[in-house]
Amino acid sequence: MTKTLIVPGLDGSQAPHWQDWWARTDPDAMLLEMGDPTRPVREVWEATLAAHVMAHPDSILVGHSLGAVTIAHLLGRWPGLRVRAALLVAPADPVLSERTRRFGRLPRERFDVPSVLVASRNDPWMSFDLSRQMADTWGAELHDIGHAGHINAASGFGPWPAGKALRDGLIAATQRPGLLARLHGGWRGGEALRARLA
Repeated sequence: MTKTLIVPGLDGSQAPHWQDWWARTDPDAMLLEMGDPTRPVREVWEATLAAHVMAHPDSILVGHSLGAVTIAHLLGRWPGLRVRAALLVAPADPVLSERTRRFGRLPRERFDVPSVLVASRNDPWMSFDLSRQMADTWGAELHDIGHAGHINAASGFGPWPAGKALRDGLIAATQRPGLLARLHGGWRGGEALRARLA
């Protein structure tokens, strides 16, 4: 089975957060320890995630908030890692808070793996317009979840089966790894992924 590596954001993802629920209900998922969740350091989080990917090649990465941004940094800066796909849920713009500014600006490198960015229309951590821009920049499919806040426990997201369904859509769309596509200028399966997620 494909491993799902779940990357929490600032302050972690304790119950009743959907990431905690997912890790407890999916035997193929792991909620990662990224270091001190209250004092995030991008280089530490990025290296920690890279080590987990090397230990579990061809995993799907699922990140929330600053965890999604960590995945974006990893995919842009570590192209040799074997990542099957990525689900970025409510990425947080690090410049919006003094606690996250050490992460620097959002990365601008395009991903070479299938990815979905799940965005809310009233997320205090990133406007929907910026989410749309970042999905385009990263080459990710944008999934509009409507008015869902930061897609966290405070917004009512404990159990979130729709998140698992998005992951399952990525698994289905990547049954045959696109190594040749990656070697020849990036992933080109957007149409197939859109069809799977429709």
